[in-house]
Amino acid sequence: MEDNLSAVSHADLLARCTKLERQLKAQTAQIAELTKAASEANRRSPSPSTASSKPGREFDASRHSTRFIALKFSYLGHRYNGFEHANRCFTPLPTIEEVLWKALRKTRLISPSIPEGADASYETIHDTKERERKYYIHGKSRPADAQRKQRLEISWEGCQYSKCGRTDRGVSAFGQVIGIRVRSNAPVQKEKPQANSGEEGLQDDATPPDADVDADADAFQEQEPLPFDPIKDELPYVYMLNMVLPPDIRILAWCPDPPEGFDARYSCQERRYKYFFTNPAFCPTPGPMGLVHADGSRAAVREGWLDIERMRKAAKKLEGLHDYRNLCQVDASKQMPSCERRITYADIEEVESAPMAFSSDSALNAFGETVAPVENGQIQQTGPKVYAITIHGSAFLWHQVRCTAAVLFLVGQGLESPDIIDRLLDIKQTPGRPHYNMADDAPLVLWDCVFQYENEDGDRGLKWIYAGDEASISSLTSKGDEVKLKEAQISGLLSLAMAQGDVSSLQRGGFRDPASVKARSQKVFEGSGHARLVGKYQSLMTRRLMDSLETINAKYMTTVKGARRLAWKEAPKSED
Repeated sequence: MEDNLSAVSHADLLARCTKLERQLKAQTAQIAELTKAASEANRRSPSPSTASSKPGREFDASRHSTRFIALKFSYLGHRYNGFEHANRCFTPLPTIEEVLWKALRKTRLISPSIPEGADASYETIHDTKERERKYYIHGKSRPADAQRKQRLEISWEGCQYSKCGRTDRGVSAFGQVIGIRVRSNAPVQKEKPQANSGEEGLQDDATPPDADVDADADAFQEQEPLPFDPIKDELPYVYMLNMVLPPDIRILAWCPDPPEGFDARYSCQERRYKYFFTNPAFCPTPGPMGLVHADGSRAAVREGWLDIERMRKAAKKLEGLHDYRNLCQVDASKQMPSCERRITYADIEEVESAPMAFSSDSALNAFGETVAPVENGQIQQTGPKVYAITIHGSAFLWHQVRCTAAVLFLVGQGLESPDIIDRLLDIKQTPGRPHYNMADDAPLVLWDCVFQYENEDGDRGLKWIYAGDEASISSLTSKGDEVKLKEAQISGLLSLAMAQGDVSSLQRGGFRDPASVKARSQKVFEGSGHARLVGKYQSLMTRRLMDSLETINAKYMTTVKGARRLAWKEAPKSED
C-alpha cells in the first residue's frame, strides 16, 4: 500500500480530497433542501407532522384494520352548547360532538376527509370571542372574512357513526352512547395474489411473472392468521381518548361486538333521565311566615321545602302513552302530527347520602314541629336530602323533562294540585301549553341508555368493557353536592343568627313583623338552587294558553323556511 501511495503525487492527493469535499457539500445541501421541502409540504397538509414519529411522514389509515364498536361516555354540560354539532351553524360554545370528533381524530381512531377551508386542528376553543375571530359565521361574516376564517365542519364519512341522545345546552349525561367504526390493533390479513398472464405483468426480462406469483400463493396458503384477542390485544380505547379529552368528558366503557345493524339512536329501547334537586329546595323562610303562602293561605309545608309525596303522586300520572305537548316545547320545523310518547316509569327517588343534622328548631324545619336530631345515639337526617325526578321512556320531546320538572316543583311547593298533570295531558281540555318557565338545565342528566339484546352470556344488553377507575366520574354530581353544602351552610348560619338574643324573630316569622306585611312576593323554585320572586302567583290553568300544536305547525308553513320545506317536499324525486 505504501508503494501505491508513493506513486501518487501530492498534487493528485490534494485534488482528490478537494473533489470529495465538493461532493460531500453538494449531498449535504441536497439533503437539507429535500428535508425543508418535505417539512413545508407536511405543514400545509391537514394532518400535521407533529402527530407522526418522523418529519414529513403522514398517517396512512389504509395500513390499519378497523372495527365497529360502541362507546359509553359521560359529560358535564355547563361548558358546552349541547351535544349535537350542526355544520354551517356557529355556536358560541363548543358542542360535545365537536370535542369528541377532534379527540377521535387526534388519536387516529378515525381519519375522515376534511373539506378544503375547514378547521383541521385538534384543539377546542371555549372562549366565545376567540371562536368568532377564528371561525366563519354563515350569514354574518363579510366576504373578506371567508379568506381569513375557517369553517367549523365535522365529517363522519366512513365512520358508521350514530348517536343515542341529543342533549340540550347545559344538560349533562352519564350514559350517552355512540356507535362508530374505529382503527383496530388487529393484524391486517394479506390478500391472496392473483396470477398474471401475458407480458403485462413481467417484472424483468429474465423471470416469468407466474413463477413469483405461484410462490407467493403457496406462501399465502401456508400462512396462519396471527393470534389476536379482540379485547386483551385491542387498542386501549378508553385510555387513549381520556388522555386527550377534557376532564368534564370521560369515556366510561366500550362494547367490542355490537349486534348486526346496530344504530345507537334507533336500537335504543329506553332512555333514562334524572333531574337532581335538594330538599329543602332553597333556604326555608323561618317562623310562622314560612308556613303560609304569599296570598295568606295555609301552606302544607314551610316555604323552601317540597312535599315529596305530592310530587310522587303527580309523577305517577305521567306513566303510560300520552300526548305531552303541554309538557314540552314544540319545534315547528319538525311538523310533528302529535306529541305522543310512552313513559314507562316516573317517580321521585331519594339519592343516598351521608346523614347530617340540618335543624332541630321548629322555626326552620318542614312542618313547624321540633325534631330531635339525635335518636338512640344516631344522628337523624332531617335535611337537606338529595332527590331525583327519574323518568324512563323510549323517546322524549324537546325540553320535555325540564318542563315536567318545573310543573312537579309547583306541585311540591303546594302551588298546584297533583291533578294538574291530568289536566295538562288532556289535550281536548287544554289544547295549548300554559305559559310557565322551564326548570334549570344544570341538574338534568341523561342517566342511561338501555339496549335490549341477547348476548353470548345469555344476558340482555350490550357487553360493556369498563376500564376500572376510568369508569367513574366523581365530578358528575358535584354541582348538586355543592348546592347541598351551600344550603346547609346558609341555613345553619341563619339558624345561628336568629338564635341570638330573645329569639323573638323566629316566633314572629323572621326579622319583620307579619302584622306589618300586607302582601309579599311568592317564591317559585325552578331547580337552580334558589327561588325566583314572581309577585302574586297565578295558577297554571288560569294563565293564557299558547297556540295548539296544529296552529303552530300551520303558522310555520307560512314562513319562508316553511315554504322552502313544502317546495322540497312536493318536488318530484328522481328514481336514482
